Amino acid sequence: MIKFNKLKLKGFKSFVEPTEVVIEQGLTGIVGPNGCGKSNLVEAFRFVMGELSPKQMRGSELDDVIFNGTSDRPAWDIAEVTIDLDNKDRKAPGLFNQSDEIEVTRRIWRGEGSEYRVNGKEVRLKDVQLLFADAATGARSTSMVSQGRVGAIIAAKPEQRRTLLEEAAGITGLHSRRHDAELRLNSTENNLARVKDVLKT
Repeated sequence: MIKFNKLKLKGFKSFVEPTEVVIEQGLTGIVGPNGCGKSNLVEAFRFVMGELSPKQMRGSELDDVIFNGTSDRPAWDIAEVTIDLDNKDRKAPGLFNQSDEIEVTRRIWRGEGSEYRVNGKEVRLKDVQLLFADAATGARSTSMVSQGRVGAIIAAKPEQRRTLLEEAAGITGLHSRRHDAELRLNSTENNLARVKDVLKT
């Protein structure tokens, strides 16, 4: 499993100033009084790993993650979350497996959408999702337990429990890669059919 080293936030929800959270090895719990930003930290993890559902981040639209201002501070137009990963054990997918450390950043501009970067290079959302898919650490991973999540797991339907088991086993990424492989295979077969038609004429 890829290890998380550090979470960095700026302009994300209540974390308007640059904030850095060091993540130690082992089980990590976020504790504090109501309203101190515990849930916002969990949502920052989901955000940087490619979450697209505003509902998963307690909002009506994705722009709601951007600091919205207060009576004495103006609203921001951009939010940024970065996560530093330890890849010394080379657990990352091949595309990202050349470095001991991996830095994943997501920026969102108000009304303009998001961009994703891995080690400074712009990538697709799909690339970020694949990076975390096999590590049981994706945006919907069971390794992050938010408020009310335990009750939801207990009440889950069989298909939902199967998904939880697949995440725990680290095989959810296989479905994405299989789908991609099937699309490429179909495209290749179509190209071969066209070549055969051309050769016949």
